[in-house]
Amino acid sequence: MAEIKFEIIENLGTIGEGAKGWKKEVNLISWNSRKPKIDIRDWDEDHEKMGKGITLSKGELIALKEILNSIDIENLDM
Repeated sequence: MAEIKFEIIENLGTIGEGAKGWKKEVNLISWNSRKPKIDIRDWDEDHEKMGKGITLSKGELIALKEILNSIDIENLDM
């Protein structure tokens, strides 16, 4: 399997932390020297190891933002 290269262009925030210290982060990342995308996934403290995540284009991010803004959080049964 080919090595995956990544560069974290900007850390946009942390949305959670696991028991082992890994943080769920929102980052702007360039994967394999391509155009940066929004990325949400778990990272270890040194950003050397990562968990499974989701990568979004600008259009997908806009659609997700619209969906999240439309959610009535007070009435969610979670």
